[in-house]
Amino acid sequence: MRNTSSRAPTESERIRATVAIARKAEEVGLDVFATGEHHNPPFVPSSPTTLLGYIAGQTERIILSMSTTLITTNDPVKIAEDFSVLQHLSGGRTDVMLGRGNTSPVYPWFGQDIREAIPLTVEHYGLLRRLWREDVVDWEGKLRTSLQGFTLTPRPLDDVPPFIWHASIRTPEVAELAAYFGDGFFANHIFWPASHTQSMVELYRSRFEHYGHGGPEQAIVGLGGQVFMRRNSQDAVDEFRPYFDNTPVYGHGPSLEDFTTATPLTVGSPAQVIDRTLGFRSYVGDYQRQLFLIDHAGLPLKTVLEQLDLLGEEVVPVLRKEFAIDRPADIPAAPTHRSLLRARRGEEEPQSDDEDSSEVP
Repeated sequence: MRNTSSRAPTESERIRATVAIARKAEEVGLDVFATGEHHNPPFVPSSPTTLLGYIAGQTERIILSMSTTLITTNDPVKIAEDFSVLQHLSGGRTDVMLGRGNTSPVYPWFGQDIREAIPLTVEHYGLLRRLWREDVVDWEGKLRTSLQGFTLTPRPLDDVPPFIWHASIRTPEVAELAAYFGDGFFANHIFWPASHTQSMVELYRSRFEHYGHGGPEQAIVGLGGQVFMRRNSQDAVDEFRPYFDNTPVYGHGPSLEDFTTATPLTVGSPAQVIDRTLGFRSYVGDYQRQLFLIDHAGLPLKTVLEQLDLLGEEVVPVLRKEFAIDRPADIPAAPTHRSLLRARRGEEEPQSDDEDSSEVP
């Protein structure tokens, strides 16, 4: 994507910038790095597990995730294989966020029909779960060729499948699917107003309880968010405005002021980002994962890395502290490979475990 002051970066530069951003995210102490999956210009992460596998070798601690893996147009066998390999490469530092995707041409590009998006989501995910949990799979569905005697290789690390988040902007069926299996639900929370996010999370929590996984407050919730910061709030507004006004995603539409009022986009000082992010709990309750969209609107790499410095040094430490205040003891942490392995072995959760703390991000 072109920035406002120079030529558009090449695809090679964008890919290498993503690696630099992931390394910086770990350096400043963030918990999670997530990349999207896109198959159309100006985006470049068409093979995200290849990218995350390389990043795994460049990092030691940070969890590697997706935002999102396309469950509709990717084959579930390939998803299972790719993320099993990534588990082994990263030592379990990975989870999977699944979504339908919001680019309609991708469906015919991969031989699918967008009118079957929901059935594809349900059928593909049902098969994906079995591939990770059964040694030999015999399976027959309506939208994919059948499997006879199929064994996934490699098997999931420690025989523990990656934790699954189901992500959605507006689709209640996705919240229902997450609740049915007791998986996590990730609300996009970027382009829509807070009232919409609230209704989606409330639906997921109520259905999570309905299916017997625990109380609604024990459901595993994640939120997106997007920010641009400078220490002086007016400097942030002045610097970000030309990017906002010209980006293909939301440029040439509502003003920056109207968009920040109507959506969770926050442009201002670190203190303003902290205050607004803490306010998310007022309409979704205590939640487990907060991701921030940092590399957006054509920002130069230098600027993105500066944003990560502010996030890691001034925002996230305060959010971690404040989110922990008065947090009920029965609110679970975001699952990790380590915590899932303990649960599989029947071991008790530790009272304090940095790896299993709430993720911001």
